[in-house]
Formats: sequence, structure tokens, C-alpha cells
Amino acid sequence: MAVPKAKHFRARKKAYQRVVRFPKATGKIVASVELHVSSEYYLIDIRFDDKTALVFDVESCVKVSTDLADWTTGNYKSLQRWRPVHSR
Repeated sequence: MAVPKAKHFRARKKAYQRVVRFPKATGKIVASVELHVSSEYYLIDIRFDDKTALVFDVESCVKVSTDLADWTTGNYKSLQRWRPVHSR
């Protein structure tokens, strides 16, 4: 009887992944965290005990993904796929 091979799971690659670090905020003590929501903006405000703040201004965006598909058999079959288009 053959010995089953070990299964190796790879982390799924995301279409776009980037990590941004904020070294000047490392080690600071958080005093408060606030989420500000209005019709004009979304803001995440992290305030520290030393009277500084790390502020995230969040903007919405649009991502358009396009496929040309064949449905003649009743099942989806991709004929061509284009790269996604991102706003801004």
C-alpha cells in the first residue's frame, strides 16, 4: 500500500496585497479610537497618550471586472477576461 503524500497548503495569492507599516506609531499607548462617518468622508482616528494621532482617511472606490462569456450550452464559459479597472 502506498504511503499518502503530505498535503501542502499554499496561502492563496490575492490579486493585490500590500502591507503598509507605521513605525512612528510603534510602542505608543492608545488613548482612544474613533470612527467618523459623514456624507463627505470616512475617517478612523487613533489618538495616543502623547497627544499625537494616526488618522486614516478612507475613500470608496470602484472595481470593474470584465469577462466575455459564452452561454450557448446553458453553462458559463469564459472566452476572454480583461484586467480589472480601478477608480483613482
